[in-house]
Amino acid sequence: MTQTIEPSTTATTAASGLRSLYLIRVIFSLIWVAFVFTTSASLVSADRPSVIAAVLLIIYPLWDVIATLLERRMAGTGTGSTNHVSTINVALGLVTTIGMIIAAFSTIGTALLVFGIWALLSGAIQLVVAIRRRRTIGAQWPMIISGGLSVLAGLNFAAMSASATSGLSTVAGYSAFGAFWFLVSVIVLSIRSRRANR
Repeated sequence: MTQTIEPSTTATTAASGLRSLYLIRVIFSLIWVAFVFTTSASLVSADRPSVIAAVLLIIYPLWDVIATLLERRMAGTGTGSTNHVSTINVALGLVTTIGMIIAAFSTIGTALLVFGIWALLSGAIQLVVAIRRRRTIGAQWPMIISGGLSVLAGLNFAAMSASATSGLSTVAGYSAFGAFWFLVSVIVLSIRSRRANR
């Protein structure tokens, strides 16, 4: 659940673009959570993923890659440190997608381990980017909190992957919580934009 570009456009345009992208991410996450809870919430570590669970697990990091590329295009970045961070995040998402494809032929526990490592690393990236954006766009405290919590959640998922009772419902909870912070960011950016236009 990361945002990896510090926009090179004006702060107003960047904030507007981020609000739209964050809103799309909220909608995607809520739909994904609904599918997990209705089709795969009962699966636990020792279970093999069903076809539906495998598709859901593979789509999640792949969507993060797509969202990162959309943000990169929206921001119109060329070269520099922000472009490198974006490239790292895309590479991380693609590696995670491959990991989820492998996990689809293994167990839910393997998927939780892959998901945990990804949540930890992508959360760290989100944290760094949000701190950078604070200077240019502002109103990044929700994303700073979300990135920090993602790091902690990643550690938790990795630890839980060995537990026989851990399941996909914990991952769905993580995604729902991420959607909440994206929504908070939309609200905070909107308030900041209105104040700036006065």
